[in-house]
Amino acid sequence: MKQKISPANSQGDRARTLALLRALAPDEGYNLTALPSVRILRSDRKLSRTPVLYDPGIVIVCQGRKRGYFGDRLYQYDEDHYLAVSVPVPFSMETDATRDRPLLALYLHLDFTMAAELAAQIDREGTARHEAPPQSMMSTPMDAPMRGSVLRFLEAMSSPLEAAVLGQGLLREIYFRVLTGAQGGAMREALAMRGQFGRIGRSLRLIHAGYADPLDVTQLAEEAGMSVPSFHSHFKAITQVSPMQYVKSTRLHQARLLMVRQDLTAEAASHAVGYTSASQFSREFKRLFGATPAAETRRMRESFAIPAAFADAIYVSSH
Repeated sequence: MKQKISPANSQGDRARTLALLRALAPDEGYNLTALPSVRILRSDRKLSRTPVLYDPGIVIVCQGRKRGYFGDRLYQYDEDHYLAVSVPVPFSMETDATRDRPLLALYLHLDFTMAAELAAQIDREGTARHEAPPQSMMSTPMDAPMRGSVLRFLEAMSSPLEAAVLGQGLLREIYFRVLTGAQGGAMREALAMRGQFGRIGRSLRLIHAGYADPLDVTQLAEEAGMSVPSFHSHFKAITQVSPMQYVKSTRLHQARLLMVRQDLTAEAASHAVGYTSASQFSREFKRLFGATPAAETRRMRESFAIPAAFADAIYVSSH
């Protein structure tokens, strides 16, 4: 028999969750934790709609609100919904936050080995249903078990000993909640890279590994094992952009990170990501981000702490 959670207990757990997040994320931007794949985002200001590229992972907003615009769909992830991203897709995002009520969110960079092993075990048990088709990203309601898992995880992250001994197990518990949640079947299908979703996934990996190379649609279609017309259609259905628009977005996001993390000039960054013309790079950069490379780099440095890339990263991302 499940124990009923009273409103008082729920409010107390929420207050405890926020107190832990504030302590773990003292700085605006992405704060590191004891686990390399987990970072905590803190933002003290409202962020107007801006282009982003998330690598696969889970975003759990515990205070504040984010809105993602992907194609003609709106994804809200806030205190009542988390966002699961199964393949890296470019979209635009805005946030609500103030200094008195900052945005506080857990960002879990997907550990593919752990997630795939757990998904396979869940499928073997045969108790979870496959209802929804795989999706690039999905917003799912937070329920009491998920909130409890997040709270236990944050409590462990606040203790070096518990983080070292219990951290991975509690992270696995959160993955379990996601993979058995309202849209867990879709997430498991995406992880398994089955069908057309899996084929497009192979071409996405090629783009992220070789963004600086002279990629073309024929090469990407061959990687996916599809004809060019079929590939183009399925690629746009999954990413909401054409293959070459996706390549361009990946290059521009990577260039921005190179300028922020490695202090490269715009010209050096443009060549590093495959542009032959620095002026073309600057035009396309400003068209995407709404600012010159120098101005956008300055804004990123002043507004956010951007840590080094994840050691096992196979995808380009916004952060």
